[in-house]
Amino acid sequence: MSKKLFIKTWGCQMNVYDSARMADVLAPLGYRPVDEPDGADMVILNTCHIREKASEKVFSELGRLRQLKDVKAEVGDGRMIVAVAGCVAQAEGEEIVARAPFVDMVFGPQTYHTLPEMVAKASRKAGSVLNTDFPVESKFDFLPDESASQGVSAFLAVQEGCDKFCTFCVVPYTRGAEFSRPGAQIVAEARRLVAGGTREINLLGQNVNAWHGEGPDGTTWGLGRLVRELADIDGLERIRYTTSHPRDMEDDLIRAHAEVPQLMPYLHLPVQAGSDRVLAAMNRKHTADDYRRIVDRLRAAKPDLALSGDFIVGFPGESDADFAATLRLVTDVGYAQAYSFKYSARPGTPAALEHGQLPEDVKDARLAALQQLLNAQQQAFNQSFVGRTVPVLFDRVGKRAGQLLGKSPYLQSVHAEANERLLGRIVEVRVDAAHPNSLAGSVATGEYRSSATGTQPVEATV
Repeated sequence: MSKKLFIKTWGCQMNVYDSARMADVLAPLGYRPVDEPDGADMVILNTCHIREKASEKVFSELGRLRQLKDVKAEVGDGRMIVAVAGCVAQAEGEEIVARAPFVDMVFGPQTYHTLPEMVAKASRKAGSVLNTDFPVESKFDFLPDESASQGVSAFLAVQEGCDKFCTFCVVPYTRGAEFSRPGAQIVAEARRLVAGGTREINLLGQNVNAWHGEGPDGTTWGLGRLVRELADIDGLERIRYTTSHPRDMEDDLIRAHAEVPQLMPYLHLPVQAGSDRVLAAMNRKHTADDYRRIVDRLRAAKPDLALSGDFIVGFPGESDADFAATLRLVTDVGYAQAYSFKYSARPGTPAALEHGQLPEDVKDARLAALQQLLNAQQQAFNQSFVGRTVPVLFDRVGKRAGQLLGKSPYLQSVHAEANERLLGRIVEVRVDAAHPNSLAGSVATGEYRSSATGTQPVEATV
């Protein structure tokens, strides 16, 4: 009989990818994913350490799981194995074991390929199995092929870890050093995804444009070369990549934005701050003008490129003038979308020990001012599409009957009344209205457009 597996995922797309691969690893043991933890035979919390109070949220969730675990045992329904995975597990594994001894397994992002061994150990011993090593071998060399279709739009991890050591960030300590998967391995996984129905692949990495892997020809490829190879896969209509670092934006990758039609005109390129003094304190190793020049080169190659970014306000020692420089950079660049946060100290990071920690009310005021500017830019960007027709890849059913949801080339969410036959297809949609975080439109009957293969007819019933 199959066993029930529930995985709760916090954080980035890499965690989403990891959760899917954990399910693949556990499938041969008879585990099948379910949507609720009640009655599950195994529950995995795949955690993220980036957000504020991450560990407290994990312990709060563990309190609820302990009750479910006790109920399952009391009614004679077998044992619930409770596991904590991901970056909080990596950073605070011993603390989790000490505070929540009912947890059966604690493991980091680099060791989930050994889940069968960990499950066997947890099943025959009392106490927690703790595995937060950084193994010499790559987990990607031991993962099985995907056990199910990953959907119309899928993530594909190509790079992991970080060597940048930004002073506010825990990723180098929880994900380890930068590692690039071999090109042939990536291309093979992409081919399997496309054969399973995927039409859009989002290449993932903590510093995805730092990817430099061995190509099938024995030479070292950069991300631009990899994008070109993936674009040759028949049926792969769209390629994206995230998250990029300005220091790794190479010329060949910039040219790929101009030369590869499958590479979408949207780029997430975090800058974090517009003040050179703050950027230096963050150890970003680029200046605000370096960033501006990269943006200029990208837009020269792809004039319709839409940019997204990350910003941190209230970094230790940030002055009014420093913050004003961030506002100037945002005004100069113009963003279609952005993520902005108040600085919060992460244990073990250099910035947490810096003098000049700012009061919360100052950070609140600066975040509100920055978000007002960013939101205005995003709304203006979305509003500029009203009356235009854009190709939308429908990838899911909407909340309302007869509604489909999808993404524009610029990663905008678009919803329209449409027949479910159009799921998985790139359809021309006329934009009728723009909202702060989405577009609404109508299917332009008669055709749909594929980025790679041109125009093809669409069913008459839309």
